[in-house]
Amino acid sequence: MKVDLTGKVAVVTGGGGILCSVMAEALAKSGAKVAILDLREENAKNVAEKINAAGGKAIGLSANVLELESLQKANEIIKAELGTCDILINGAGGNNPKGTTSKEFLTKEDMMQKVEGLTTFFDLDPAGVGFVFNLNFLGTLLPTQVFARDMAAGNGGAIINISSMNAFCPLTKIPAYSGAKAAISNFTQWLAVHFSKVGIRVNAIAPGFFLTDQNRALLTNADGSLTPRGNTILSHTPMGKFGSPDDLTGALLFLLDEEAAGFVNGIVLPVDGGFSAFSGV
Repeated sequence: MKVDLTGKVAVVTGGGGILCSVMAEALAKSGAKVAILDLREENAKNVAEKINAAGGKAIGLSANVLELESLQKANEIIKAELGTCDILINGAGGNNPKGTTSKEFLTKEDMMQKVEGLTTFFDLDPAGVGFVFNLNFLGTLLPTQVFARDMAAGNGGAIINISSMNAFCPLTKIPAYSGAKAAISNFTQWLAVHFSKVGIRVNAIAPGFFLTDQNRALLTNADGSLTPRGNTILSHTPMGKFGSPDDLTGALLFLLDEEAAGFVNGIVLPVDGGFSAFSGV
């Protein structure tokens, strides 16, 4: 898909990860100058170096999406080296074991006896649940406050948030992550309305199941075979496979293209191989 983003400045949070690094590369190939932000500075710089080696323009910076001062500092560097932000990809997010139950279903036996290593709903750590909500929701809200300010005061722009299949139908065992991603979908709609008079379009992509550093051990064994959860996911994905990072770039570029999607605002676009359309029977 060919989209001309020449002259645009794009900021990608979580840009050092598997999925968002590919998004950053796609933006650069379309002509945008890209700032890759990641908590892990080395990862951000590695992505930027790859883009620059291929003839693009990128910088990699360390930034914490939960710290306003960190984001503001990154923004000053970006404005000095690339210009003001036109495109924001809110890619940072994730889960935490402390917001996860051990089993899919609660049983009476779980209530009657204490089993070492078993985390039921009643054992969930409020701090862990709060961390997951903050990482996903505040980790989208704070970068938007920082990088959309110049968009709103200037010529507008586009924001892409990253939702999840959990926002359509919550997966078992991960209530904190499911709730947080549902909040992202709702927030996307709210922002689209709120920013509609200042020329900023806000949409979201909801990826299906992609193998990343965060979920690889959950979905595959050391020998590459599927875990029981991995098998369940593929059996509920009509196309019968995990997505590859490149599968997201068409949706990303479409939503950013003012000619193709200039009247598309406030949607959550699934890229999931049919997962969200399948009832299981």
